[in-house]
Amino acid sequence: MESILGATLFLILVTASAAQNACICETNKRTVCTGNQFSNCECRAVGSNQPVDCTTLTSKCLLMKAEMAPLKGRRFQKPEGAFLDNDGLYNPDCDNNGNFKARQCNQTDTCWCVNSAGVRRTVKGDKSMKCSELVRTNWIFINLKHKEREAPFSERDLVNSLRQLIQNRYKLQQHYITAIEYDSPFIHIDLKQNATQKSHEDVDIADVAYYFEKDMKGDSVFHDGMFNLSVNEEPLDIEEIFIYYVDEKPPEFSMEHLTPGIIAVVVVVILAIIIGITVFVITRRRSSGKYKKVEIKEMGEMRRGQNS
Repeated sequence: MESILGATLFLILVTASAAQNACICETNKRTVCTGNQFSNCECRAVGSNQPVDCTTLTSKCLLMKAEMAPLKGRRFQKPEGAFLDNDGLYNPDCDNNGNFKARQCNQTDTCWCVNSAGVRRTVKGDKSMKCSELVRTNWIFINLKHKEREAPFSERDLVNSLRQLIQNRYKLQQHYITAIEYDSPFIHIDLKQNATQKSHEDVDIADVAYYFEKDMKGDSVFHDGMFNLSVNEEPLDIEEIFIYYVDEKPPEFSMEHLTPGIIAVVVVVILAIIIGITVFVITRRRSSGKYKKVEIKEMGEMRRGQNS
């Protein structure tokens, strides 16, 4: 009887352990997942502890938040090229829906305004900086360059492969993929999505672009981490990727958002330029005046010589 009870207990533990191991988030490896008493798998994003829906893509804001969080019990070294722009990776403030807040400060006294993709769209200021709204990014322009090869890919096959990839892997509806162009070795992808077009179930093009870029750079967010891009079973090796963001409103890189210190520096530089120009003009005029006096004196002496 004891042996049967022991075997039963062992099977229960093995089953529970297997269920726990199977509880993973397929679309986001930067999560902590646990199974509850009903064997349901619940996953929360690292860094923010916000619940995530593993049947779709996680928002870019929560992904960036997770990347900035220290990993307990292991060291994590970012691959070369992980910083996307001059601002690099920062620790964002996300709202309860996982979206970027309009103002970001990276937990410092320096702040700036971002668009819905989390990309800075103003100059940097101090904590008094106001960002009245989160401006939506409605157009993402992706430029790629693949490695040199003996012959270019078929344009039709490459376009179809990328379109299927974006639709199936990143779950983006086809009508948001407005253009894919190929001129070997360059590839151009347009993703467009207005706020009025996007439904609650649709993934955001900013999230798609972030997942796509991570895949291209070998740092996949998906739990399996496996990604092989190919065209007709031939590998499509990407060596360059540039992502440009177009917002519904133009960026606001103007003087009104500058901090007093930066404004003071700009004013000093402008004054120095004005003073330099003024000194140059005065010096030149004085030099011209001297030359005229010498010429007049020489002409007078010449006339006196002629009269004598």
